[in-house]
Amino acid sequence: MKRNTKLATAIAAAAAVVTGGILIAGPATAGAAGEQTPSARSTTQSSMMNGQQHTHRHGDGTGVGDGNGPCSLTGTATTAPSGTLSAAQKTTLARMAEEEKLAHDLYTVFAARYDARVFDRIAAAETHHLDAVRTLLDRYDVTDPTTGKATGDFADTTVQATYDRLLKQGTANVDGALKAGLTFETDDIAALTKAQSGLDAPDVEQMYANLLAASRMHQAAFESWLVR
Repeated sequence: MKRNTKLATAIAAAAAVVTGGILIAGPATAGAAGEQTPSARSTTQSSMMNGQQHTHRHGDGTGVGDGNGPCSLTGTATTAPSGTLSAAQKTTLARMAEEEKLAHDLYTVFAARYDARVFDRIAAAETHHLDAVRTLLDRYDVTDPTTGKATGDFADTTVQATYDRLLKQGTANVDGALKAGLTFETDDIAALTKAQSGLDAPDVEQMYANLLAASRMHQAAFESWLVR
């Protein structure tokens, strides 16, 4: 009996994923003897990120992805001093704005199509991430390529092609959408890791590190939903 209880507890803990500063509870999981295991109880946990303390309240596990709502933590606060960026690094920063818009637009479409809270919550996080990138675009006098662009519309042809491909993949079914999200986050992790190399701008380096941490949490959230 104790073994079954421990197993149920472990499954419940793994089902809750903090994504972009927002708690996303995984799908409800069957416990021992076919009983419903609470994916999260009405307990409160505190987390420290970027030197700030925030409280996340778990949902009661009564629904798929039933977190109690967004937390104010965005994971992208930039407090480091500015530095210098090369022309290539400015191009990369502008590209990051389009990448964050791509994620936001893609997950917003999927959120409207499927009853899976993971899309809704991560799309909200991506809004904050894009705002953070735009702040640094303005600071370094880099033109924002996302200005005036409608949902699903991008200045960079490669970004546009990526959006179109992932959108098509995700419109087949919810698993296709989850896999599209996982693909994007995995590619984004690689791009952010590469962008950190050779930087002489502490604020940009800090933001990339924060975005990288958020993307890893997003990646974990999609993986959690895919194995439900």
